[in-house]
Amino acid sequence: LETRRPDALFHDPYAERLAGEHGFRIANTLPHGNKQEWAWVARTYLFDQYLSGAIADGADMIVNLAAGLDARPYRMNLPPALQWIEVDFPEIIAYKEEILAKDKPRCQLERISLDLSDLTARCDLLTRLDARAKKIVVATEGLLIYFSVGAVASLASDLAAQTHFHTWIID
Repeated sequence: LETRRPDALFHDPYAERLAGEHGFRIANTLPHGNKQEWAWVARTYLFDQYLSGAIADGADMIVNLAAGLDARPYRMNLPPALQWIEVDFPEIIAYKEEILAKDKPRCQLERISLDLSDLTARCDLLTRLDARAKKIVVATEGLLIYFSVGAVASLASDLAAQTHFHTWIID
Protein backbone atom coordinates (compact mmCIF):
# COMPACT_ATOMS: atom_id res chain seq x y z
CA LEU A 1 0.00 0.00 0.00
CA GLU A 2 2.89 2.37 0.71
CA THR A 3 4.18 1.94 -2.84
CA ARG A 4 0.89 3.30 -4.22
CA ARG A 5 1.13 6.56 -2.27
CA PRO A 6 2.31 9.65 -4.18
CA ASP A 7 4.49 10.57 -1.18
CA ALA A 8 5.73 7.02 -0.49
CA LEU A 9 8.76 6.64 1.77
CA PHE A 10 9.86 3.62 -0.26
CA HIS A 11 8.71 1.67 -3.29
CA ASP A 12 8.36 -2.09 -3.17
CA PRO A 13 6.96 -3.38 -6.46
CA TYR A 14 7.32 -6.97 -5.17
CA ALA A 15 5.27 -6.67 -1.98
CA GLU A 16 1.86 -7.17 -3.55
CA ARG A 17 2.94 -10.31 -5.42
CA LEU A 18 4.64 -11.71 -2.34
CA ALA A 19 1.67 -11.02 -0.06
CA GLY A 20 -0.84 -12.39 -2.53
CA GLU A 21 -4.56 -12.51 -1.86
CA HIS A 22 -3.97 -14.58 1.25
CA GLY A 23 -1.79 -11.83 2.72
CA PHE A 24 -4.42 -9.18 2.09
CA ARG A 25 -7.08 -11.37 3.72
CA ILE A 26 -4.88 -11.77 6.79
CA ALA A 27 -4.23 -8.00 6.97
CA ASN A 28 -7.94 -7.29 6.72
CA THR A 29 -8.70 -9.55 9.69
CA LEU A 30 -6.56 -7.52 12.09
CA PRO A 31 -8.62 -6.04 14.94
CA HIS A 32 -8.09 -2.45 13.76
CA GLY A 33 -7.83 -3.26 10.06
CA ASN A 34 -4.82 -1.62 8.45
CA LYS A 35 -4.87 1.42 10.75
CA GLN A 36 -1.52 0.37 12.20
CA GLU A 37 0.22 0.11 8.82
CA TRP A 38 2.19 3.27 9.62
CA ALA A 39 4.24 1.21 12.09
CA TRP A 40 5.27 -1.30 9.40
CA VAL A 41 6.01 1.52 6.98
CA ALA A 42 8.18 3.26 9.58
CA ARG A 43 9.99 0.02 10.43
CA THR A 44 10.64 -0.74 6.75
CA TYR A 45 11.87 2.78 6.08
CA LEU A 46 14.18 2.75 9.12
CA PHE A 47 15.61 -0.68 8.31
CA ASP A 48 16.27 0.55 4.76
CA GLN A 49 18.12 3.56 6.16
CA TYR A 50 20.16 1.54 8.67
CA LEU A 51 21.08 -1.06 6.05
CA SER A 52 22.05 1.59 3.49
CA GLY A 53 24.22 3.30 6.08
CA ALA A 54 25.94 0.07 7.06
CA ILE A 55 26.61 -0.77 3.40
CA ALA A 56 28.00 2.72 2.79
CA ASP A 57 30.22 2.13 5.84
CA GLY A 58 31.72 -0.98 4.26
CA ALA A 59 29.44 -3.90 5.12
CA ASP A 60 30.16 -6.72 2.68
CA MET A 61 27.46 -9.13 3.86
CA ILE A 62 23.90 -8.72 5.10
CA VAL A 63 22.41 -11.67 6.97
CA ASN A 64 18.62 -11.36 7.18
CA LEU A 65 17.43 -13.84 9.79
CA ALA A 66 13.75 -14.81 9.39
CA ALA A 67 13.75 -12.86 6.12
CA GLY A 68 10.12 -13.66 5.42
CA LEU A 69 8.79 -11.87 2.35
CA ASP A 70 11.39 -9.10 2.40
CA ALA A 71 12.35 -7.89 -1.11
CA ARG A 72 15.23 -5.55 -0.28
CA PRO A 73 17.76 -7.44 -2.44
CA TYR A 74 15.49 -6.68 -5.41
CA ARG A 75 14.31 -3.14 -4.66
CA MET A 76 17.19 -1.36 -2.91
CA ASN A 77 20.14 0.28 -4.63
CA LEU A 78 22.83 -2.24 -3.65
CA PRO A 79 26.41 -2.92 -4.73
CA PRO A 80 26.43 -5.92 -7.10
CA ALA A 81 29.21 -7.59 -5.07
CA LEU A 82 27.31 -7.36 -1.77
CA GLN A 83 26.51 -10.77 -0.30
CA TRP A 84 22.91 -10.88 0.96
CA ILE A 85 21.92 -14.00 2.88
CA GLU A 86 18.28 -14.71 3.65
CA VAL A 87 17.53 -17.35 6.27
CA ASP A 88 14.05 -18.69 6.97
CA PHE A 89 11.92 -21.81 7.23
CA PRO A 90 12.05 -24.07 4.15
CA GLU A 91 8.43 -23.38 3.19
CA ILE A 92 8.99 -19.60 3.26
CA ILE A 93 12.14 -19.91 1.15
CA ALA A 94 10.37 -22.17 -1.38
CA TYR A 95 7.39 -19.82 -1.66
CA LYS A 96 9.60 -16.78 -2.14
CA GLU A 97 11.77 -18.49 -4.75
CA GLU A 98 8.63 -19.44 -6.69
CA ILE A 99 7.16 -15.91 -6.63
CA LEU A 100 10.45 -14.17 -7.50
CA ALA A 101 11.83 -16.79 -9.91
CA LYS A 102 11.82 -14.42 -12.90
CA ASP A 103 13.19 -11.42 -11.02
CA LYS A 104 16.86 -10.52 -10.63
CA PRO A 105 18.30 -9.34 -7.32
CA ARG A 106 20.65 -6.34 -7.34
CA CYS A 107 23.33 -8.12 -5.31
CA GLN A 108 24.64 -11.63 -4.65
CA LEU A 109 21.57 -13.21 -3.03
CA GLU A 110 21.62 -16.58 -1.30
CA ARG A 111 18.67 -18.16 0.49
CA ILE A 112 19.17 -20.72 3.25
CA SER A 113 16.43 -22.91 4.67
CA LEU A 114 16.91 -23.19 8.42
CA ASP A 115 14.86 -23.30 11.58
CA LEU A 116 16.67 -20.77 13.78
CA SER A 117 15.64 -22.68 16.90
CA ASP A 118 17.99 -25.50 15.79
CA LEU A 119 20.93 -24.17 17.81
CA THR A 120 23.57 -26.48 16.35
CA ALA A 121 22.59 -25.71 12.75
CA ARG A 122 22.36 -21.99 13.56
CA CYS A 123 25.86 -21.91 15.07
CA ASP A 124 27.26 -23.88 12.14
CA LEU A 125 25.69 -21.43 9.69
CA LEU A 126 26.98 -18.36 11.52
CA THR A 127 30.49 -19.83 11.63
CA ARG A 128 30.43 -20.56 7.88
CA LEU A 129 29.15 -17.06 7.08
CA ASP A 130 31.73 -15.45 9.38
CA ALA A 131 34.48 -16.97 7.23
CA ARG A 132 33.06 -15.44 4.03
CA ALA A 133 33.07 -11.72 4.87
CA LYS A 134 34.89 -9.07 6.86
CA LYS A 135 32.05 -6.79 7.95
CA ILE A 136 28.72 -8.53 8.46
CA VAL A 137 25.43 -6.88 9.35
CA VAL A 138 22.59 -8.96 10.79
CA ALA A 139 18.96 -7.87 10.43
CA THR A 140 16.15 -9.39 12.47
CA GLU A 141 13.04 -7.50 11.45
CA GLY A 142 9.93 -8.77 13.21
CA LEU A 143 11.66 -11.84 14.65
CA LEU A 144 12.59 -11.19 18.25
CA ILE A 145 9.02 -10.66 19.46
CA TYR A 146 8.51 -14.39 18.90
CA PHE A 147 11.55 -15.34 21.01
CA SER A 148 11.76 -15.72 24.76
CA VAL A 149 14.28 -13.56 26.61
CA GLY A 150 16.57 -16.59 26.85
CA ALA A 151 16.31 -17.28 23.12
CA VAL A 152 17.21 -13.66 22.30
CA ALA A 153 20.18 -13.88 24.66
CA SER A 154 21.25 -17.15 23.04
CA LEU A 155 21.11 -15.61 19.56
CA ALA A 156 23.03 -12.57 20.80
CA SER A 157 25.74 -14.85 22.22
CA ASP A 158 25.95 -16.81 18.97
CA LEU A 159 26.35 -13.60 16.96
CA ALA A 160 28.89 -12.13 19.40
CA ALA A 161 30.99 -15.31 19.19
CA GLN A 162 31.75 -14.54 15.53
CA THR A 163 34.67 -12.34 14.49
CA HIS A 164 33.15 -10.45 11.56
CA PHE A 165 29.60 -9.80 12.75
CA HIS A 166 29.75 -6.05 13.41
CA THR A 167 26.17 -4.78 13.57
CA TRP A 168 22.80 -6.20 14.56
CA ILE A 169 19.77 -4.22 13.43
CA ILE A 170 16.71 -5.08 15.50
CA ASP A 171 13.25 -3.66 16.03
